[in-house]
Amino acid sequence: MAIIVNLDVMMAKRKMSATELAREVGITLPNLSILKTNKAKAIRFSTLDAICRALQCQPSDILEYVETDEVNQNGEL
Repeated sequence: MAIIVNLDVMMAKRKMSATELAREVGITLPNLSILKTNKAKAIRFSTLDAICRALQCQPSDILEYVETDEVNQNGEL
């Protein structure tokens, strides 16, 4: 099982930069980068809530489940 974070897609749709999102959510740019590059091992619900509020979206707009065999060793589709 793999969870893919499609944060870049929603940020582009909302025309929001990483700096703006990090500031609005209250996280650092390096932590946002970890999320965007699918390197995060976990995310707090409070952070997910803040991201969804800032991007005016649902968690399913950001998070996607894929079967493990569809993901390469770098965590990419």
